[in-house]
Amino acid sequence: MSRTVVCFALAAAACSVFSAAKAQPEGVPRVVNLRELNMAEAPPDLVARLYQRECAVCHGAALQGAPQGTALAGADLLHGDSIDDIAKNTAEGFPERGMPGFSESLRDQQIRALALYISEQRQGTNLEDFRYNAPLDIPSGVIESEHHDFVVETVIDGLDPLPFSIEPLPDGSLLLTEKRQGLSIISAEGEQSELIRGAPKAWDDSFNFVGQPMGLGWMMEVALHPDYGNNGWIYLHYGDRCSGCNEISRESGQDVSMNKLARGRIRNGAWVDEEILWQTHHEHYTLMPEIAAGGRIAFDNSGYVFFGVGIKGPMEHIGIQDLSTPYGKIMRLHDDGRVPADNPFVGTPGAEPAIWSYGHRNPQGLEFKPGSNEIWSTEMGPRGGDEINLIEPGLNYGWPLFSLGVNYTGTPVAWGRVLGIEFDLADIRQPLVDFTPAPALSSFVFYKGDMFPEWNGDLIVGTLRASDLLRMRVKDHQLVRQETLLEDVVRFRDIEVGPAGEIYLLLEHDSGGQIIKLVSADRR
Repeated sequence: MSRTVVCFALAAAACSVFSAAKAQPEGVPRVVNLRELNMAEAPPDLVARLYQRECAVCHGAALQGAPQGTALAGADLLHGDSIDDIAKNTAEGFPERGMPGFSESLRDQQIRALALYISEQRQGTNLEDFRYNAPLDIPSGVIESEHHDFVVETVIDGLDPLPFSIEPLPDGSLLLTEKRQGLSIISAEGEQSELIRGAPKAWDDSFNFVGQPMGLGWMMEVALHPDYGNNGWIYLHYGDRCSGCNEISRESGQDVSMNKLARGRIRNGAWVDEEILWQTHHEHYTLMPEIAAGGRIAFDNSGYVFFGVGIKGPMEHIGIQDLSTPYGKIMRLHDDGRVPADNPFVGTPGAEPAIWSYGHRNPQGLEFKPGSNEIWSTEMGPRGGDEINLIEPGLNYGWPLFSLGVNYTGTPVAWGRVLGIEFDLADIRQPLVDFTPAPALSSFVFYKGDMFPEWNGDLIVGTLRASDLLRMRVKDHQLVRQETLLEDVVRFRDIEVGPAGEIYLLLEHDSGGQIIKLVSADRR
């Protein structure tokens, strides 16, 4: 092994861990020992450096303003605050007010990167701050919103700091997964059970890389079969970990892992009747941590189960466009694990037959839209380029060939040239909604319930880095209204709707995970 290289991937998306792979382009670095990430430093933010060099003298090092120029953060921008507006104003300047245009001295991509940086600072989503240990203040009292006033009630606190998923049960309790602990039950009274015996193992030997917890073999989504009341099936999506099971593991001396989907039942506190529904070949297991694994599950109304696999490849750019690998794909199976004969790549030589769509970066939310045949996802981009997508069969969603965001250093996303892939942008499915700058979109639900009737059909969306809870109304696949329900609170990891229409929220924080719920102020 000639050298060890670490590539950072900030935001709540993925850490790019390079490892050996036959598909690597010539010159791409090879294996990294995961424990070396503890001491790794992120490469410099080239866009921040560009701002300091070109803009800080007039607008302040922290965008606070200076005698020569106005504040760019913490104040309204008179000429528009979208990225397009800021880029246009930067390029053209305001000569009559003493601000030069930069179109002659900077390239278009540099100007747009500056606009993104300014937007990030205005939004408060700094690359270095993941909000795991930000001040935590759960709102109290009645909170007013556009259609409904509500209050926040705590169900339970003191959970492991890294939870992943909740799922309401018919008796008022909740299933809970914690990434490093496993599967348990939260009673209707807010008490946590012991871990469910015999459930798939969750590994707790996590580590930190540039402020982000990382690990292999984490527990991810738990979901009930739509007919759970009759069949009792519970689905688990988790990182399956093994040692010495492939060339990467043997060469690096490290365990490797990969997404796995199983179902079982809980009986007397034990996981029983387990069936493995999907597992890829061990040659696809990698050193990429589960932070890049996606990990969500969704059911439609026709007996199919969908699940998202993130950029879990040997590095975040390799294999996503390759139909023979599971990386960066959304999969579709019959609910018993059989591959549907009408999946788009069944019969394509060498293709993974479960693939429904590809070119995904890190699908953090996956939901069936009630009253339709549509599967939607929220997906994390790199620096910008978070997306809400309508997932359709056989389509290419673009990663790593194209993104409306940029790489973390501010350079354009253009890995097609590196990987030798030619493409037509017309063949890349564009998002329904783009979020640039990126708030780090996480889980979401289509609200359906009696407690907040004016929200029926709206998306309730969590964010991680922005620490906001959003309500979005999409009509004819266009965003027509967005409202912030909770602002600057905490990392929202998962969202579910309870039987009475209450909204359960799973929170992630260094002081301990929590489950809270939104309840109508009128029905408290």
